[in-house]
Amino acid sequence: MPPPLPSFVRSSLLPVPHGFATRAGGVSEGAYASLNLGFAVGDLRERVEENHRRLAGAVGAALEALHTVKQVHGDQVVEVGAGEGTGTLRPPAGEADALWTERPEHWVAVGTADCVPILLVDPQGRRVAAIHSGWRGTDARIVARAVESLTARGARPERLLAAVGPCIQRCCYVVSEDLGERFTRGFGVEVVAREGGEVKLDLSRAVRDTLLGAGLKAAHVDVLPDCTACDGGRFFSHRRDAGHTGRHLNFVVHRF
Repeated sequence: MPPPLPSFVRSSLLPVPHGFATRAGGVSEGAYASLNLGFAVGDLRERVEENHRRLAGAVGAALEALHTVKQVHGDQVVEVGAGEGTGTLRPPAGEADALWTERPEHWVAVGTADCVPILLVDPQGRRVAAIHSGWRGTDARIVARAVESLTARGARPERLLAAVGPCIQRCCYVVSEDLGERFTRGFGVEVVAREGGEVKLDLSRAVRDTLLGAGLKAAHVDVLPDCTACDGGRFFSHRRDAGHTGRHLNFVVHRF
């Protein structure tokens, strides 16, 4: 019996191959079971490499055409796609938290285990982008920086399509009073809830509002409801698992 394929959460809005990987369909064990795609979390490298091969096979894209970055919780955006592949995984394309390409059959991805992943598609200009947005990146409005990068190359914000993927949702994201106040000042009272003496932050709402502020249409932003902290059977969660967990890849393929 063949091994199970990697599984993904998808958005009906995006017209190109994409996905927010779940933890199913890999070879990692223990806390990393089973589709851990993070190299820096303590898992065996050969298992993570095999998980990447399985991911590429399930996506139907070349492994050497996958681009990632070393994520640093900032607001830097880089273009990728230059150079020929070597048949193996490419090293990260520098320190950044968003990347995009206009090179056919190449794909871009960001890793998460609670932070917000965002995929952008420019169907007119034929460009795709992936963004990693934790609370620092959200506060720095990295999704707006990504929209600006695409706009600088001719994209029209009102035609961009965005999918905001599985992340730690407000139900599970308890933060300090100081951080709650910071987001209230920056994004409005709608992104913070106070329940039973706890301050809870709605990062995906803040990301959505930032995308709308950057010029995207509300109908062009799909916010998926999945909570990584709630659903341990499907998702890794840094907070739920006290840091001892795997990483997802959230990807979009340049295939129009």
